Amino acid sequence: MRRILRLMLTAAGPYQAQFRTTLRFSAAATVVQAAAFAMFIPLLAELSREPVRAERAWMWTGLLAVLIAVETALRIRETGFTYSHWHLVTEDARLRLGAKLRAMPQQELARRAAGDLTMVVGHNVTAAATAISSLSALFIKLITVPVVLGVIVLALDWRLGLVLAIATAAALPLVRKVQALSNTGFRDVNEADAAVSNRIVEYVQGLPVFKATGQAGADSPRLVSVLGHQHDAQTAANRSAAVPLAGAQLLVQIAVVALVAVGAFLVLDAQLSLPLLVAVVVTAARFAEPLSLAATMTQLFEMSEAALSRMDDVLKVPPLPVEPGGGEPAFFDLRFEDVTFHYAGQTEPALTDVGFVVPERSLTALVGPSGSGKSTITKLITRYADPQSGAVRLGGVRLTAMEPDELMRHIAVVFQDVYLFDDTIRANIALGRPDASDADIEAAARAANAHAFIERLPHGYLTRVGEIGSALSGGERQRISIARAILKDAPVVLLDEPTAALDTESEVVVQEAIDELVKGKTVVVIAHRLSTIVGADQILVVDGGRIVQRGTHAALLADPGGRYARMWAAQTRARDWHVPAATPGLRPA
Repeated sequence: MRRILRLMLTAAGPYQAQFRTTLRFSAAATVVQAAAFAMFIPLLAELSREPVRAERAWMWTGLLAVLIAVETALRIRETGFTYSHWHLVTEDARLRLGAKLRAMPQQELARRAAGDLTMVVGHNVTAAATAISSLSALFIKLITVPVVLGVIVLALDWRLGLVLAIATAAALPLVRKVQALSNTGFRDVNEADAAVSNRIVEYVQGLPVFKATGQAGADSPRLVSVLGHQHDAQTAANRSAAVPLAGAQLLVQIAVVALVAVGAFLVLDAQLSLPLLVAVVVTAARFAEPLSLAATMTQLFEMSEAALSRMDDVLKVPPLPVEPGGGEPAFFDLRFEDVTFHYAGQTEPALTDVGFVVPERSLTALVGPSGSGKSTITKLITRYADPQSGAVRLGGVRLTAMEPDELMRHIAVVFQDVYLFDDTIRANIALGRPDASDADIEAAARAANAHAFIERLPHGYLTRVGEIGSALSGGERQRISIARAILKDAPVVLLDEPTAALDTESEVVVQEAIDELVKGKTVVVIAHRLSTIVGADQILVVDGGRIVQRGTHAALLADPGGRYARMWAAQTRARDWHVPAATPGLRPA
């Protein structure tokens, strides 16, 4: 329970003080409520007298009414957090998670599935806020009521109090068993729910592929497997705690029966008055209710704890460290100094002792086979992660001494796979500089050869592009991406072969846009088509995580046995390849 309270306080964020105040009001209201129930004991004692002392009976009745009124006032204050702060806690938790995701190392972010993070920011935040606003008060009540009433019964008759104490001691191990089983079970359910969420995102995005392969619909293997696992996890979570839950509830009921039996014996032996026994039984029933409810509610608490833990797991991920001694780069060359890097969870390095310089306002091309380390080099430039040894510098400043946001202010990236948001063309271009005017956005679009096709669209710059830009062609999406980068006007540009997936006509138009983008910039480009980088200032040939050759196109071709010359020869042969003519008389089946 302490663990759950700690997680609740973490989730409450800046509203911890208000949350603590709510807990105090809840505890005070519960104590007053228990005291009000205790008033039945002297009240019943007075009513059973012969003759009844009316003034004393009215006194206890009045005190009961006062306590009920005080409890009501405290309950109203207790619920104030729910009505005044629930939505604020939800909003703040999502903002804090968003800020954490933005500051999280890209390597860590890439490790987490989109559906999993959607589950945390969406469902888990709502469950956590509900736990804080509603379950916390119930949590206090379940603890406080039995304690106060148990003390009262013990004070009235130690023998009856001992019965309740023994029953409580016997029930607690079963409640803890329910808690442990529920904790494990609901963690599994949360993980299964996250897997389903992630698979649904994948299913929606890949629906054209599933349709083409005949795997769409309710029988899709990609969905059936995770939905089946989710069902099994939910069933196991509910079934595993059923027996200890029933046992705990049974013990509580047995305790009440035992209390009545012991009390009846004491009454028959003239050691206890009947009115006092009735009052104690009423009090004991109120004592047993929270205990019985606690066994049932344990599963709900553990469900909330699972949601709170998933939030906490994201919030406690440390951001990329920033070393002292940083500053604003005075110029914009790039330097790799004996960089060795391996990805988390991998023992083999992706880069080994890589060193090179990209002079300011020059173009350096990275070429090599897939998996050679080209993309890793560009990732390190954007602080996707930091190298285990060596240094990467921008303008002489180590990237590890620069805040990630400050670093990215100087870098524009154009990817091969363009991601556009389901918003207007204007909004997608303006991501490069949110305060840009309409004139600035149009100028960037013209420079990217995008203005003409935008003007032909039904709503021009206010046309929505659809999810991931689905309303536009590949070449149009790429030009929007380049317009965004042009608008940003960063001194360093990273290009991940932005024309590789385009047809010939689109490639020509996009290449013209790229030429406009890279004017006067420090450029690093990953190239798959060697014909596109023959004019590069330097070409770095990457293989097996090392730079095996470097030089201009002409210099590298001068070494006919080198890796670059062999790649060039292979691509030249591929360009000369053609579809052979069909054999006369043969037709496709």
